Order: sequence, then C-alpha cells, then structure tokens
Amino acid sequence: MSKHHHRDRSWAPAPSALPADAQVIDNHTHVASVVPFARAMSHEAVEKGQPQVPVYGVDELLAQAADVGVEGVIDCGCELPNLQVAIDMAREHPGQVHAAIAIHPNEAVLHGHRGVPGPDGLAVKYKPYHDVPFDEAMAEVARLARAYPRQVVAIGETGMDLFRTGAAAVELQREAFRAHIALAKELGLPMQIHDRDSHREVIETLLADGAPERTVFHSYSGDAEMGEIAREHGWYLSFSGTVSYKGNDGIRESARIVGPSHVMVETDAPYLTPMPYRGRTNAPYMIPYTLVALADALDLPLAEAARATRRTTREVYGI
Repeated sequence: MSKHHHRDRSWAPAPSALPADAQVIDNHTHVASVVPFARAMSHEAVEKGQPQVPVYGVDELLAQAADVGVEGVIDCGCELPNLQVAIDMAREHPGQVHAAIAIHPNEAVLHGHRGVPGPDGLAVKYKPYHDVPFDEAMAEVARLARAYPRQVVAIGETGMDLFRTGAAAVELQREAFRAHIALAKELGLPMQIHDRDSHREVIETLLADGAPERTVFHSYSGDAEMGEIAREHGWYLSFSGTVSYKGNDGIRESARIVGPSHVMVETDAPYLTPMPYRGRTNAPYMIPYTLVALADALDLPLAEAARATRRTTREVYGI
C-alpha cells in the first residue's frame, strides 16, 4: 500500500434491521469515545481534502442502533477519568445504556509507575491522572460500583495485555487483574476480560484465583483449544467484528464449541469494525454485520443467533 493511500474513514451504511423479535444488546462498546474519535478523523479528512466524516453524538448513535434492532449497549469506562462518564451515560439513558467499569490492563501498569517500558523499549504513554496510585484508582472503581448498582452491571474490561506493555509489566498487570477478579466476586458482578497476547497468563490467573461465576471474554481472540477450556469452565465468549475477518477460524470454531448459550455479540466501538467495512469507524448500529458472521459460524439463521445472544446477555447481566 502506498504511503499516500488514505483509508476510507467514512461511516459505513446501516445494515438491514433485525426482526422485531430478535433485538440485541451490544455487550461491549465505548460510545462515549466514538464522538472524539470521529471528530479527530473528521479534521484529518479536511486537512487531506477528503469528504468530512459526520460527527454524531451519543443520542444519535443510540438512535441509529435502535433503528436496526440494537436495543441497548453496555458502555465500558476503563480509564480513571472515564468511569463516571460511562455511569452518567447509563443514568441519562436508563434501560438502554448500562455501564461496565474497571482500570484497563494497559492503564493499570501506569498508575503510580512512571516510565514503564514498552515492547520497543519506549515508555508507554503517561498522563497526569496516572499519578494516582493503582490502589486508589481501584478503590474508585469499587466505590462507584457500590454507589451505582443500577447502572454498573459488570467489572471490566480487565485482564492482561502483553502486546504493548512488554514483559516488564506482566506482574503489575497480573496483580491488577487479581484485584478486579476479587472485586467482581465480592460484588457478585460479571467480569469482562480483555485478553491480548496473553491467553496463557489470563487462564492461569483465573484458575489460580477462581473465576467469577459469570466470566466473559470480550472480543474473544482465542483458538479452539482455548474455546474448549472456556466450555469446560462455563465462561462466556463475546464476539466482535473480528469473527468476520478472514483467517480467524479459531475464533469461529470457539463459538461452535461453547454453543449458542454462551455467546454474545459486541462492537468494541469505535474499533474492530466487521467486514466488509473493516478499517472504518465502528458504532453499535454495525452489530447486525457481526451477527451475520456469528450466525454463519454457529450454523444458525440470523434471527435465531440474535435471540441466542440476547438470552445470554440477559442471563449474564440481568438486563
């Protein structure tokens, strides 16, 4: 690809609406972050003389989602300044938005630890709020989860990510993950796991500490062997647009292994847009495209796959 080639960043067309009896919930999204993400791309597009990307607010994104049968979202606040943002969004849209809160694994290693080396030897991006020690940031997660029991339906996304932070941060991440596992169990809440380049470490930690009763792998990225482990322990798998990407046979096989009773669907918006629009900005209205790929992997009609994910979401989060 030429360095002068510009990827298409425009919003993808809306998919066909799901049937009225097959409405779904986006199990994991970052809707609050979609607006600045879109705005930044919009300015970039203007500078390059490309068509401007329309900037949508939360209300518009939720309305677009509802129009195609995505009746609600679980919005994930996983940086200290965004915890309250996700909760406030849930308060402003009762029944349609629910919150999951945590300190993301990449964030956890920064709290109180300046200059953690990344895989390329450079320090991971540090922001002023990272001066707050991890224990204090974690205490805020616990405080908010207790203060807003109607809005906070999960602890997440937590877990481990060895992609960006490198080996120096493995134990810091593991300790942070263990703190989230303990909190989810203490509060009786489901836990959403972020697992990138760390399947073995995540599974070892879950088995050593004892996983929460409802453990969900968000944007599941494992292989069939990991799918078998998930099935054995009753863990849930949530599928993003990556289930539609060529070469991800292990992800699709895992959906078949755990079966319709343990699968959910998500966007992880604004990231991981499903085919055929990979590379564009993701948003909750894109869920039906991912559902097509998931239904195909499960060998189910689209509406039946949608209903299965809705049943599972209701069972896991009580929403």
